[in-house]
This record gives sequence, structure tokens and C-alpha cells, in this order.
Amino acid sequence: MSHRIRPLWIMLTKWCLFLFWEALSGICSRTIQHSESQVNRLCISPDKRFLAAAGHHTVRLYDIKSTNPNPLLTFEGHTGNITGVAFHCEGKWMVTSSEDGTVKIWETRSGTVQRSYIHGSPVNDVVIHPNQGEIISCDRGGSVRIWDLAENNCSHQLIPEEDVSVSSVTVASDGSTLCAGNNSGMVFVWHLIQYREKTQLVPITHFQAHGQYITRVLLSPDVKKLATCSADHTAKIWEVKDLDRLVPVQGQDAPQPLPFRLESTLTGHQRWVWDCAFSADSAYLVTACSDHYARLWELHSETIIRQYNGHHRGAVCVALNDYSEAR
Repeated sequence: MSHRIRPLWIMLTKWCLFLFWEALSGICSRTIQHSESQVNRLCISPDKRFLAAAGHHTVRLYDIKSTNPNPLLTFEGHTGNITGVAFHCEGKWMVTSSEDGTVKIWETRSGTVQRSYIHGSPVNDVVIHPNQGEIISCDRGGSVRIWDLAENNCSHQLIPEEDVSVSSVTVASDGSTLCAGNNSGMVFVWHLIQYREKTQLVPITHFQAHGQYITRVLLSPDVKKLATCSADHTAKIWEVKDLDRLVPVQGQDAPQPLPFRLESTLTGHQRWVWDCAFSADSAYLVTACSDHYARLWELHSETIIRQYNGHHRGAVCVALNDYSEAR
């Protein structure tokens, strides 16, 4: 495994502390205090230089390679917990979602807000479309919205299940697929079609993934797997395959919305599984859980490669810093 996954991954505990772990050895190599609030989400910049830690009202940007425990920059402007964070592909800007009901776009060099979009309900998650021209967010009111950056407006609003909070969204790295998970344990899947520089959404399937809240949905880098994390103490891996056959053809009846095939159920955690991260080759998954443990799974064998102990509080988010080059 040493040639497939970088020996550094990053996680944090629920209460104001995050830890840097070497994935293979299980050694904690660095600890940073985040004293002013809990941290809700982590995101690593595309160039692997910076770590964004989203907390209560602020996002702090840290230098991954530095031993300096102080943030390089603090992004201030939200008035509620920040629930999601993502970087532009070249790191020029960053997007955040918040319980204050807004999605904000920030200029990463100065830390200033460039745009702010209003949901009208606490926002649970946000991702950037690979075309870099759209952002996708979801909220507690039950809607999924797509924001067109060129037109500077909301181009689509979807309500998968009336009055059920949508907790997480994920978009395929090739821009083909959008998935959302909600508080009733359902997963909804849309096919994304680019037409005249606009995105059109075609619903292709939905299915019951868990019996309890879904906390995170995440498509793998190779777009062959979907990971779902849940309050039921498990993470599940679903096969993403042959989506084109599920897309309705004009003049024909819509195909039966078949559920994704369940590849594996990762069991062993004792409490809510809050977050997960795939390795770059999609062969491994890291999970973070309220039971104070994080685990590194080999998906082919469904085995735990490493368990990371020593946390005194629940682990709620994780970011994996790896590469596919031989060491």
C-alpha cells in the first residue's frame, strides 16, 4: 500500500483540536489547537499547500508543511456555523456554506467576500462543479440549489423530498453526476448534461441507503463508487455503474429507477459516522466517528488497515492528503 497512499492524512476532534496522522504507521506527527470553536469541515487546497478549517463563524487557513500553529489567514463574515468549504481548482477562490442561510465566495489571497447567495434556510453543504462555473448547495429546508456564477443567480432548485433536510451533496469529478443524501436516509441521483454552456439535470434514481440520517455522501475520484456515512454507525459503499442506461430517452418511458448496488457495509464504529475521504486511487477510505476513532479501510477486502486512537472527543471531519506516485 505504501506506493498508493501518501503517509500523511489529517483529521480533527470535535472540540477545538486537529491532528496530523501518518496513515501507514499510525503516528500522530502534529497537533494544532483551534481554540475559539469546534471545527466542522476540513478541505485541502488543490496544490496541497493549505488546509482550510471551517468552524463557528470563521474559516482559518493553515500552511500544511509549516510547523507554525497559527493560521495564515482568517475568513470572517458568516454569522453561524460554517458547514461546508471547497476550493476553486486553481485555489483562486473558496466557497463556504453556513447555518446562517448563506453561501459565500471568498478571494483566497485577501480573505474578502466576493459574493453571497441567500438560501433562506440553514445551508448544510456546498461543492464546486468541475466546470468551475457553478456551485451546488443543499439546505435544512430540503432543497438543492445550483448557482450559476456567470449569471450570478440560482439556475436550479430541486426538492428531492418535501420538508426533509438535505444533509450532503457530491458531484462527480467528470461532471456527469450529482448525488444528495437526506435526513430520512435517502440518496437521490441526477445526471448532469451540459447544453449550450448550461447545466441540465435529469433525475435517474433514488433509493433508501440507510435507515437513519445520512451525514455525508461522497463520489470516489474515479466515479465508480459512492460512499455514504450515517447515524446508524456505518459507512456504505455503493457501485456507480451504467448510469447512461437510466437516463430517459425522449419519446420512451422512463427507465425504472433502480438503486445502486451495495458493494459493502463498513461496520465497527460505535457511534455516528460523520465524514469520509477517498484516497486518490479510490482504493481506500478514511472514516471519522463520534466514538473517538478514525479508521482507514481497504475497500477491496473491506478490512481496516489502521485505526487511529488517542482522541478524547468524537472525530467529526477528515481530509486525506495523498498522491499516487511511487515513494
